[in-house]
Formats: sequence, C-alpha cells, structure tokens
Amino acid sequence: MFPKVHAGMEMAMERNGYCTKTMGNWEKHIPIFAQKMKTYPGLLWKKMWKVGHDDPRRVIHAFKVGLSLTLVSLLYLMEPLFKGIGQGAIWAVMTVVLVLEFTAGATLYKGLNRGFGTLLAGSLAFIFEYIATESGRVFRAVFIGAAVFLVGSAATYLRFFPYIKKNYDYGVVIFLLTFNLITVSSYRVDDVPKIAHDRFFTIAIGCGVCLLMSLLIFPNWSGEELHNSTVLKLEGLAKSIEACVTEYFVATDIKDTENQCSEDPIYEGYEGVLDSKSKDEALALYASWEPRHSRCHLFPWQRYVKLGGVLRHFGYTVVALHGCLRTEIPTPQSARTLFKDPCNRLAGEISKVLMELANSIRNHRHCSPEILSDHLHEALQDLNTAIKSQPRLVLGSNKNQATNMLALAAAQASQKHEKAPGVSLSSVKTDSSALMEWKSRRASDSKEAERKVLRPQLSKIAITSLEFSEALPFAAFASLLVEMVAKLDNVIEEVEGLGRAACYKEY
Repeated sequence: MFPKVHAGMEMAMERNGYCTKTMGNWEKHIPIFAQKMKTYPGLLWKKMWKVGHDDPRRVIHAFKVGLSLTLVSLLYLMEPLFKGIGQGAIWAVMTVVLVLEFTAGATLYKGLNRGFGTLLAGSLAFIFEYIATESGRVFRAVFIGAAVFLVGSAATYLRFFPYIKKNYDYGVVIFLLTFNLITVSSYRVDDVPKIAHDRFFTIAIGCGVCLLMSLLIFPNWSGEELHNSTVLKLEGLAKSIEACVTEYFVATDIKDTENQCSEDPIYEGYEGVLDSKSKDEALALYASWEPRHSRCHLFPWQRYVKLGGVLRHFGYTVVALHGCLRTEIPTPQSARTLFKDPCNRLAGEISKVLMELANSIRNHRHCSPEILSDHLHEALQDLNTAIKSQPRLVLGSNKNQATNMLALAAAQASQKHEKAPGVSLSSVKTDSSALMEWKSRRASDSKEAERKVLRPQLSKIAITSLEFSEALPFAAFASLLVEMVAKLDNVIEEVEGLGRAACYKEY
C-alpha cells in the first residue's frame, strides 16, 4: 500500500512541476506575443504602402473595382431598377467580380467571351426548348438529357483544340454553365425565354460597366505592359552582368556571399527574365484583343514572346556567371587581379549592347548599325591576350603535377598503415597469415567509419591533385563572358526582327 501511495505522490509532484513549467513558459511568451501585436499594424501598413508605391496603378485599379461594384449594386438598392430587373441583378455583380481585370486586354478577353458565351447558350437553349415543348413530358425529359449530354461532350471536346483553348476557353466554360442552367431548369420552369433574356441583360450591364472602367478611366494596356517589361528585362540583364563582374574582382568572404538573400541586386536583375514565360504569353494574348492604334495592321505581339525566350536562354548564362561568385574553390585574389581590367571592359561592352537594344525597343526605332562596335572585339582580344600571357596559371606543369600525384599516393599509403600498425609492407607481401589478418581487420570495420575515412580522401585527392585547380573557376568565369558575346548575336537578330515586324522607325 505504501509503495502505491509513494508512487502516487511522485506522479502528483511531477504533474505539479509540469504545470508550473508550463505556466512559466506562458509567462515568457505573453510579453513577446504582446510586443508582436503592437508592431503588427505598423508592419502591415508598411507592406500595403510598398505594394502601392511599387506600382501606383494597383491603387487605381482597386478603386475602379470598388466603383464598378457600387454601380451594379444600384440595380438592387434602387427600387425602380430592382422592379425592372428583379433577382437577376445578382448576375451583374458576379460579372463585375469575374470579368474586371487589371489590364484592358484581359477585361476585353473575359468580357467578350462571357457575353458571346451567354448569348450563344441562351439562343441554343431556346431552340431546344421550342423543340421539346412540342412533345410529351416523358419525351421532353429524354430530349433534355440527350441535349445536355451531346452539347456538354462537344463543347468539352472543343476545349482541347489549341486555338480554342488559347483564345476562347473562358467563353466555352461560360457557354456550358449557362446552357445547362437554362436547359435543365426549363423542365420545371415554364418561362424560359424570360430567364434567358434577364440573365443576358444583366450580364451585358456588368460587362458594359467593366469595359467602360477598363477602357476609359486610367486604362492599363496589356501591350504596353508587355513592351515595358521587355525593356526592363534587357536593362536588368545589363545591370546584373556589370554588378556580377565588379563583385567577382572585389575581395569578399565566401560566407558573406552565401548569406546574401534574394534581395541581391544581381539576382533581381535576371529574376524577371527567368520567370517571364507564362506572363509574356498571357500579356501577348490579352494585347491581341486591345483596340490599339499602330503603324501596322496587326501588331506582332508574339514576337515579344519569342524575344523573351531568347532572353531567357541568355539569362541562363548570367545565372551561371553569378554562380561563379559562390564557388567552393575560389581563385586567389592575386590571380584575379591579373584579368580584372579586360573582364571589366568586356562586361561593360556587353552591357552597352543590351542597353542600346533596350533603348531601341523603348523608342520604337531600329538599333544603331554600329551596335557591335570594334570596342567589343577589342575587349575580347584584350581578354585573350591576358590569358595567353599567363600560361602557367591555366595549363600548369605536367612534371609538377606528376610529383604531386606521387606525394599524395604516398600520403594515402601511410594513412592506411597507420590504421593497421601491426602490418608492415613486407609482411603483407610475403606472409600469408599476416595478409589474412589484414583482410579480417578491414572487414570488421563498419561501413559508416569507412565512408568517413574514404570520402574526404577521395574528394581531396580528386581536387588537390590538379595543379591548376584554383584557376578552373576563373576559366569558367571567362568562358561564360565569351559565351555571352556569342549569344548577343541571337538577341540582336531577334530585336531587329521585332523592329521590322512592328514597323519601327529608322535609326
């Protein structure tokens, strides 16, 4: 009995101690939580201000959406309008929420698709209803079910066509929704034409409000957005290349570069290029719906998408160049200094070409005939001459390399003998019993210990056996700069093709 009482007392004491510890933790966390709640409104306000400051058009669009919703809500709030339209006014509110987008092209795309889809679905449902009413109730139910099956299957199959999927997918979805709502409900409701008329009328009101807001009040054009984003991509790549080369020749700690966050200006320069594929395709699609005036009958928005693909391939080289700043085997700063001037000059010339291309697109004019000037070729020759002037740094010496390999092999053998001190080289060669003992000792070692010994040895031998291992990162860095010069031809050719298709003015 006493042991049970003693055990119960111990458990009670443990519970009391746990509760006391928990209360102590809560007392510590409450002031921290209160401090966070005090700073939260300030952080939220700063975040909201930053979003609006980065692009003031976002604030204008938010007010446009609020005003549009207020206007269509009057159909419910004002008694004369509500009597004329009735409960169908809710479709106008839903249309504004679903159709009004940030750019005019996106609003036109959704608004026209929604309007035509609703009109076509209502017309087809009215025809089917007229045919079904001429028959009995049982045949009418069978006919409605067959119509829903056939139309739903055909419309869904049409969505797999690339052209339909790209341009009219939203309209087909609205067509399916409207047709099924009207056709199925017509079996229980008699006044189908009134249902179709009311829904089309309220949707037309909502689409009209959205189009007026998008086209007449501070319009944001998708084509202009695509045009400006292409210019920013070229400028971002130019700035990233210059910043990357400048940082490469500055003596910095590797740990400092590894701790840099995504707000690194080099990363910000090419980030928009790598993540732009879906955005460019969407903007080009919406821009094709916009009624813009231009010197060409059909503005070549797809050429912007193609140029974006070329810039992405160019951006991959910039990403690799940025990776050279975080190499695990850095080239000594003394060796980098030998090539600082030619590399900086070459990077500067590449950036000049990219900035000239950006200015030509911004101003809707062709590039300068001397965009690939002699200065770029001279910078290439200077880098080539600087590398040739230091052959030992890049090529190394075969004799010294062989000597280092022999020394490393001897060091490895000595480490193995230290692991098995009882085994000498002569005994391993001559005494069979000693050989068996040595094999048994190796077999008794665990796999984990073997990995700990072999992995550092193998990686160290593989790297340090190369006499010019410290020069390899710079060789990669220099080769990437030369690769950029080669890829510039593709970028220039694509920009010139865009200029010819868009009827740019002469330089």
